Amino acid sequence: MMCRYLNNTGLMWESAAEFHALLVFAEHRYYGESKPYSGSKLRNNMQYLTAEQAMADYAELIAELKSDVQAEQSPVIGFGGSYGGMLASWMRMKYPHVLDGAIAGSAPIWAFPGEDPPVDPGAFAKIVTRDATPAGGSAKACAGNLRNAWKQLKEWGSNDAGRGQIKEAMQLCPAANLSSDDDVDTLAQWAQNAFDYLAMGDYPYPSNYMLNGQGVLPAYPMRAACQPLAQQGMMGSALLEGLRQAVGTFYNFSGHLPCYNYSEGPNPEGEEDSNFWDYQACTEMVMPFSRNGEDDMFWKQPWDLKAFGKQCKEQWGVTPRPYWAQINWGGRKIGTASNIVFSNGLLDPWHGFGVLQNVSDSVVAIIIPEGAHHLDLMFSNVLDPPSVTAARNLERQYMHIWIEEATDAYKNKSNCSTTYRDLSPQ
Repeated sequence: MMCRYLNNTGLMWESAAEFHALLVFAEHRYYGESKPYSGSKLRNNMQYLTAEQAMADYAELIAELKSDVQAEQSPVIGFGGSYGGMLASWMRMKYPHVLDGAIAGSAPIWAFPGEDPPVDPGAFAKIVTRDATPAGGSAKACAGNLRNAWKQLKEWGSNDAGRGQIKEAMQLCPAANLSSDDDVDTLAQWAQNAFDYLAMGDYPYPSNYMLNGQGVLPAYPMRAACQPLAQQGMMGSALLEGLRQAVGTFYNFSGHLPCYNYSEGPNPEGEEDSNFWDYQACTEMVMPFSRNGEDDMFWKQPWDLKAFGKQCKEQWGVTPRPYWAQINWGGRKIGTASNIVFSNGLLDPWHGFGVLQNVSDSVVAIIIPEGAHHLDLMFSNVLDPPSVTAARNLERQYMHIWIEEATDAYKNKSNCSTTYRDLSPQ
């Protein structure tokens, strides 16, 4: 997992020389190789997987590193994208004496219950849908055909003959059982997931990021996925064949899969990451998601906290704390924070839960109209839109300001003497 981020954080690599910086990549506990236990013991000790524990790890690591390299007065800037961006911003709020500033890309810190105004659970799906329309650069008929594809799956999935037609049109493997309504629902969810990832990874150039480095998606993959669904009024087998080709942009990135097994993702590493993230979503990262099939291109999937809690109890033996993130980090009331840049791309469905306007002079929002999931953190590319180049330049300007402020503060602390008043009783 660490290599995925090492190879996709170009903003840090390209800025290091300018700032004479030491780059440190710290792996989050429980992810990648940073597991405190092995085998079944790991799953029986998941309670130590929290954002608070991870940030405390980073705070201790920074202190030890600064001591080891004799750089106690060197400023420190945190970088993160997505959940990492949430951690970077929250760490600046919780440990301002450790972190002098934070670049938080695509950080959905306002995705939790208890926000005022309330979070829109349907925001993610609405933006995925926008990416599949001309507003996102995709074929005009794509979103409408997808709405009808789910209806086609449900209609044919209600009987044996129809399920046979689905298996043929979707090229499901012989081992992929499709014998019930629940199986058809799982197939639909599998297909839906592809569009979520295609929207997040809607980069202007081919990228391996969404596939954990195990394959490459084409440039603007949502547009590519919409091409098989570009014909108006598609129906029946032709519609489901178009759906199969569309999701194949994600699941069959190599073009070599002879058939599909809808119980499998594109690569095992991604599945493990998702498994641990599910645990965090079941404890403190409770983010409401819904779809209604009207404002988006999917089908009705209301947010049900009670059902979600039951699922978490069955899977992990835990009860969600839906309001903890808002209570712990302040929700929208972050006006006392400082030195944070929140960047968001408008192609990225997570921007619906992000900071899109300046909170103060030092907690600022940068909008990248043509950007997908934390595009600004990636390496520069000749295909980058001008908006992301401008965003990176502005982020570096803020970094210069934070470093100068921190350096001046360290100097003033070293040079000044302190006078204490005697407040003891006379």
